[in-house]
Amino acid sequence: MTLTRDLLIGGKDVPAASGRTEEDVNPFTGEVYARVAAAGPEDVRRAVDAAEAAFGGWAALSPFARRAILLRAADIMDGKAEQVAGMMADEAGGTRPWAMFNARLAADILREAAAAVTAPRGEVLTSQQEGVLGMAVREPLGVVAAFAPWNAPVILGVRAVAAPLAAGNTVVVKASEDAPVACALFVADVLREAGLPDGVVNVVTNAREDAAEIAETLIADPRVRAVNFTGSTGVGRIIGTHAARHLKPAVLELGGKNSVIVLEDADLDHAVDAATFGVFMNAGQICMSGDRVLVHESLVDEFCRRFAAKVAALPSGDPTRPETVIGPLVTADAARRVAALVRDAVDKGATVLTGGGEPEGAVHPATVLTGVPEDADLHHAEAFGPVCVVRGFATDDEAVALANDTDNGLTCGIITENATHGLKLARRIRTGIVHVNDQSVGDEPQAPFGGVKDSGYGRFGGRWGIEAFSATRWVTVATEHAHYPF
Repeated sequence: MTLTRDLLIGGKDVPAASGRTEEDVNPFTGEVYARVAAAGPEDVRRAVDAAEAAFGGWAALSPFARRAILLRAADIMDGKAEQVAGMMADEAGGTRPWAMFNARLAADILREAAAAVTAPRGEVLTSQQEGVLGMAVREPLGVVAAFAPWNAPVILGVRAVAAPLAAGNTVVVKASEDAPVACALFVADVLREAGLPDGVVNVVTNAREDAAEIAETLIADPRVRAVNFTGSTGVGRIIGTHAARHLKPAVLELGGKNSVIVLEDADLDHAVDAATFGVFMNAGQICMSGDRVLVHESLVDEFCRRFAAKVAALPSGDPTRPETVIGPLVTADAARRVAALVRDAVDKGATVLTGGGEPEGAVHPATVLTGVPEDADLHHAEAFGPVCVVRGFATDDEAVALANDTDNGLTCGIITENATHGLKLARRIRTGIVHVNDQSVGDEPQAPFGGVKDSGYGRFGGRWGIEAFSATRWVTVATEHAHYPF
């Protein structure tokens, strides 16, 4: 049975003013999973109206009351893990392990946001003047425009709203067209069930052809005071440009071209297992996925043999089967894009160790390549699919140069049994995140999460998320009358 969902504005489920809807398609079966309202600019303005009206009350609500709502939402999220598994499989092709991880981490993000509500926020400053107390106080900004993506829909849907809410803001979420239920409407349902007041979170869904207009209308609204975007680097440039044009701060978490580096002192079994997970979890559709596995020349031949064998054995296909590791990509077009990257690399001289070929619908084979030349599109482009390139290196300097040879800078994994060796290299890698003796995919809600270079700017997690969605004010109190020159 096809699900039908309206917009969420001011605590009410309402159709788009135009009455239009958009189909949300299951990428594995091709069947329509849901029909959602297709908002227009007037609906965006209604959502901002509701968020603006709710801001004063939410910001003034007792911190303990706000914390209690977020903690209840976390417990509710924990209880809906099975629902998340079914929803993510049907809407975005997510496998069961990936969906369960989404539910668990989303709940933890809500708990971390709840803790941040009552964390110390501000500083006492020294003053040049006698008898003056200075304070730096953080206060909410107002309405935040949040863009929730499809690839880790429940995690990133929660992240779109959690820190802004903890800081005392209200939010208008523009949902991804590829997973509007999981990344936004479901998250809002959980928060409503937890007792979130009407209008504090509002959700706008839209037709694909209207995405640019909806985004620009939302960011341009003068009542929107900050922008929170997770998505591709290409779209992030557009969002960042709109935010800058309207002088609004933005947090942009964008794409990656990440490396997993296997040093000569690595445990080879661990390296193979770690790289397989870092490359192929969620069919490579994670901003932190390892596009490149760089292996010391003393290990590269044996690594390739074991790695290719393990990857070739990964179960693929139907995401509802519990054993499936490689599920469908988000659309058949996405699978064809990945196939084109592989075909271009092979045509230019790359060797296929396993996989390759054409996708079946939205399912692309797990693929490992070597010998990819620099003129291949895959050398620089983010694969965002179940594909990686293995390359050998001779020295630490060469490994660092290869890892840094990208416009992106999100994350990196360094596999080694020598933590001192790994940390020495980590300091030279130009990414926002480095994991020593682990692969590139890692996310904890209390840690500063974000990238450098074309992977964006700003940080999520812990106090960094609160700082991103609040403003610092300087407030002074004079304990005695000042003397003035006239």
